[in-house]
Formats: sequence, structure tokens, C-alpha cells
Amino acid sequence: MVDDERWKARFRAARVSLPSWAHDAPHRSVYRSNTTGTWEIYTWDRTTDERRQVTDRPNGTWIGGIDPTGEWIWWFADTDGDEFGVWRRQRFGGGEDAPAVPALEPSYPAGLAVGSSGLAVIARSTDGGTTIHVCPPGADPYVLYSHAEDAYAIDLSEDEALVAINHSEHGDSRHMALRVVRADGETVADLWDGPGKGLGGLSFSPVAGDQRLLVEHERRGRPELLIWNPVGGDVQEVVLDLPGEVGANWYPDGSALLVSHSHHARDELYRYDLASGALERIDTPPGTIGSATARPDGTVEFSWSSSASPPVIRSTSGAVVLAPPGPPAPESVPVEDAWVTGLGGDIHALVSKPAGSGPYPTVFDVHGGPTAYDDDSFSPDTAAWVDHGFAVVRVNYRGSTGYGSTWRDAIEGRPGLTELEDIKAVRDWAVSSGLADPSRLVLTGGSWGGYLTLLGIGTQPDDWSVAVGIVPVADYLAAYEDEMEALQAFDRSLFGGSPADVPERYTASSPITYVEQVTAPVLVMAGENDPRCPIRQIENYLTRLRELGKEHEVYRYDAGHGSLVVEERIRQMAATIDFARKHLDMT
Repeated sequence: MVDDERWKARFRAARVSLPSWAHDAPHRSVYRSNTTGTWEIYTWDRTTDERRQVTDRPNGTWIGGIDPTGEWIWWFADTDGDEFGVWRRQRFGGGEDAPAVPALEPSYPAGLAVGSSGLAVIARSTDGGTTIHVCPPGADPYVLYSHAEDAYAIDLSEDEALVAINHSEHGDSRHMALRVVRADGETVADLWDGPGKGLGGLSFSPVAGDQRLLVEHERRGRPELLIWNPVGGDVQEVVLDLPGEVGANWYPDGSALLVSHSHHARDELYRYDLASGALERIDTPPGTIGSATARPDGTVEFSWSSSASPPVIRSTSGAVVLAPPGPPAPESVPVEDAWVTGLGGDIHALVSKPAGSGPYPTVFDVHGGPTAYDDDSFSPDTAAWVDHGFAVVRVNYRGSTGYGSTWRDAIEGRPGLTELEDIKAVRDWAVSSGLADPSRLVLTGGSWGGYLTLLGIGTQPDDWSVAVGIVPVADYLAAYEDEMEALQAFDRSLFGGSPADVPERYTASSPITYVEQVTAPVLVMAGENDPRCPIRQIENYLTRLRELGKEHEVYRYDAGHGSLVVEERIRQMAATIDFARKHLDMT
């Protein structure tokens, strides 16, 4: 008998994100929490331990931050999850909130940087491309940068003289270039490593007078670090003897980097001393570190979880930094690693198993992105499946991050079909090894994972028993027409052009092309206001299922590309599990 309250309690347990703190007032922080049942923005005064809810909206608020002075909380206000809106702000201590820059029309967000003087740099994405505005306090905003291709505002230097911009003027938003400009728009310097090698700006040095920029590069086939002085022109590569991929941010005094190291779906932290080059490992438990920050006193705070253990905000001092109210989420089972030989190389998969022995009914839960990966972190979704007697397999297919640039880029020109080759290889291993019952295989995923789900049941109809496609791309040609411009740019980079340029590639990779071959019953979940996987192209797919008499159900919800409301997430999870159990005769 499944304990319904146990699996639902993992969703309902209050959670908090890693608090971000104000550069000039480190005792003032901002964080996200689902304490009220909806994810919202909160402030925290570390001196008094006072916490205050800033936002309160029916569908929640996800993007927010604090300015360097600690006086203002900025948050992005969209409409019912459609990601289209304006920046608003409110004083740290409370009061009325208002549009931060009333002169700017609504848009999709493409970066925000705020200086201690109140100067703000706001990047906006619209159908016309990306526009970056400088917004001086008490004066009208003006355009700093504008281009039809995708771009992002990365950071504002501590002296507020320089703005770092990631751009894709060369036409490839998956491998961006860097530009640093002055506040009047004059270009200071450009940095680009050439086709197929991206550069990602991270942040300027936090030290007054230091205009160096921390950058992520992939010159040797994986994300690594460099420090670029755009004014002086010198570039210092940070070469670390670590496998896998690394990212970083600055220590507050600029003396060191806090390095995050990801390898085989687990994370570590290191302190890299810039003067000596010494690399010192920071003691953290095995698992996944969602984010981390170094504090002015030298301690490091980080969000941590593992597949078995729910999230917690820890400090290297040994303390729990910020605990949400109420009981913690019930634990789940640890994950096991599997390595399977595929057409493009060895594929890493993560396996979670219920009690007893196999073969189990098995869920292949496919991650989104595709530039993302599954890791050893706590997942209420995975735990819910396991509680209901399913094994869960998560595949870091070609296209995933975490395994080098070649692995990530292997899907270009043939997206969807390449990933499914890897998913099938792991599927066949799971069956042959005795893990999975071949007559009870569920294919599911959200976003890109939902896309792969619908494409999989069309191109591999004999391999899957049931499917649940959550906020999927279902008709790629229609999706391209309706999706936000930043995703159109991403698709052009991924496919090698627009649908007008390479129509055959979009057709070959579109689930609706193969809808006649679908045999598995399929549940499709869709957000009415989704700008990433818009509703019209999903309706096109559903219409074809109905015309062909294919067994299917639809679950619609009034939000965007996912829900920030806890009870809605529980309803979706329950509908997903109930659909699978019904069609596998497990009820």
C-alpha cells in the first residue's frame, strides 16, 4: 500500500534557496521559498533574524535579487507564468512596490545588473531581438546595445564604468562571444574563441578599481575558467587539474575563486588562491551543490542535497544557514550509477530502485534542456515513482552538459533523434540486465524531455508501454513560429538554420511527423501561458491524435512552463502516476 501522504509531503515540505547577500550590506539577504505553498521572494536580516515575504502572487515569483546597497529588492513580474513582464522593486524594509523603470515596456528578461549608485543595466528580449538599456537613477533610460540576435547583460563593474555582454552576433547562441562596453556604448574589447567554442561571462571582480571579468571558456573541450582584463587586454587561464567541468565566482575580497566542480553527476567545492595558484578542497558531503557563495568572513554557504537526503542550506562553519519552518521532507533512496555503451560513447545513467527485486516497472524520466543534466540531487518526482513501486532511470544522453563540449554538441543538426539513440541503448540495457520489465516501460519528461517523450513513442513505438509528455515540443514548425525569440535563436543554432533554411531537419525531428506510428497511450500536460513550448503546437499534435483515434489524455493548467504552486505540482504528479498505473494494470 502506497503512503500517499509520504510522497506528497516531499512536495509540501518548506524549502528555501541559497540566500544572496548585498555587497555593501552583507547582513541583508534575499531568498526564494515555498513556505506559503507558492514559491515567492523573501528578505532576511541576519542581524535581527527577521524574515519578510516580499511577493505574493497567485502563480508565484521566481526571479528576484537584492541591490549592492541592500536597500532594494528587485523582482520580475510576469503574467501567470508567461515570462513576459517588467522589473519591479520594493525597499528591503517593506512598503509599496512599483515598476523599477516605468519607461521600459514589458519584455522577456535577458539580464539585470544594478550598481551601488542605483544605476541599472536591464536587458530585454522581444520579437525584434535583444536591447540593453542603461537606466540612471532619476533619469530616462537609454539604449546601450541592440541586435537582432540573442544577447544577455552579464554584469556591471564595481566602479559602474563597464558592462559585460554575451552576444551571438555571429549567429550561434549556443556558443556566445563576449563584449565589454563603457556606459556610453563605446566598445572596450571583444573576446571570441571562434566557431563552436563558447565564452560565458560570469562576473566582474567585486573589488573597487579592479575591472577584471571572470569568464567560462571551452578551449580544451570542456567548461574551464579564465580571467580577462578587457582594458589591459591580458587573459589569464585558470588551469585546474580536475576532471569534469568547473564554474566559479569570486571571494568578496577578490583574492580567490570559489570553484564549483562537477564530475559524473556529483559536485565539489574548492578555493583557488589567485596569488599562489593553490587549490584547496572545501569539505562538503557527497551529493549535489545547487549553488554556493563565499561570505566576507571567509566562510562558504551552499545549498546541498543528495538523491536520498532533502535539500539544506549549509555553511563551512558547520551550521545550517537558513532553515525553513515545519518538518523536513521524508528521505528517499540513494541513486546508483550505470554506464552503458552507446553509438556515441559511454552513456551515464542514474538508477533509483524500490524495495524488492526486479524486473520492475520502470520509468525513464528524461531531463529537459537539452543543455542540462540529471545528478545526485533530491527529486520529489523520482521519490514518488519509487514509492509507487517503479524503478526510475535518468539518462544523461548526448546533448547533456556535464560531460564535455563534444558530448553536449553531438546533437547539433540532428536534435531529438540523437538523444533517443542513447535513451534506447540504456533502455535495452535495463531490460537485458533484469532491472526493467519490458512490458511496463514508461517514457516521460518535461520541456525538452517532454519533446523527447513524444518523439520517442513515434520513432520507437515498440519500446515503450506508456508515455507522459509534459510541456513538450510536439509540432516543431509551429513551435518555432510561436516561441520566444531567444529560443528561436537557440533552435537556429541547434538545427543549423531556421525552418525556412533547413525544413527537412525540423520535419525529421518533429514528433508530429511520426504521430501515426504511436501505439502507447499518452498523457500530454500543457501550460496555457507557456512561451517556451506554446499551446498551439501542442493542440496541433492533440488534434492529430484524436483524428487517428490514438489513446490519449490531456492535462491543462493555467500557468507557463511549469508551476510554482506546490498543490498544482502534486496534482500533476498524481495525474502522471495514476495514468501510468492505469495503463500498466497496476491499480
